[in-house]
Amino acid sequence: MKNKSTLFLVQAAAIGAIYVVLTMLFAPLSFGEVQIRFSEALTVLPFFTPAAIPGLFVGCIIANILGGAIPVDIIFGSIATLIGAVFTYKLRGTRWLAPIPPIAANTVIVPFVLFYGYGINLPIPLMMLTVGIGEVVSCGILGMILLGALSKYRNVIFSRTQTAAK
Repeated sequence: MKNKSTLFLVQAAAIGAIYVVLTMLFAPLSFGEVQIRFSEALTVLPFFTPAAIPGLFVGCIIANILGGAIPVDIIFGSIATLIGAVFTYKLRGTRWLAPIPPIAANTVIVPFVLFYGYGINLPIPLMMLTVGIGEVVSCGILGMILLGALSKYRNVIFSRTQTAAK
């Protein structure tokens, strides 16, 4: 039992660290009303392992702090990623549904954070469109490419965590 929880913790930490690195590496594109956060491609990982849920959530919190986000963004932006990760895990039976929850959660939540938190004076529906397009690129396109690539190695990389979750 101890080895399974250690594996879960290591996978969550690795996913969180990769999320932070990708966000900061592409920081100019990761923040703002028009954003493509490439690290959001990782939100398909709960399809493979529940360890991705806390990893993505904590990774998003850390990335937002390091990126200079305001507290409202740190909280609600990270909650959007958490919601996306949880529902991706719940929909893991159908691979084509994996990117839908993070796209939806971020498209709905992030524009309100931008409008009310940062005072960006653009119509919320317009920001929903711009954030949504960025999410489709990162989760829907890049995330599905990642999901397809990792599916070939699913049993090697994630099989122990699936056993640990049961």
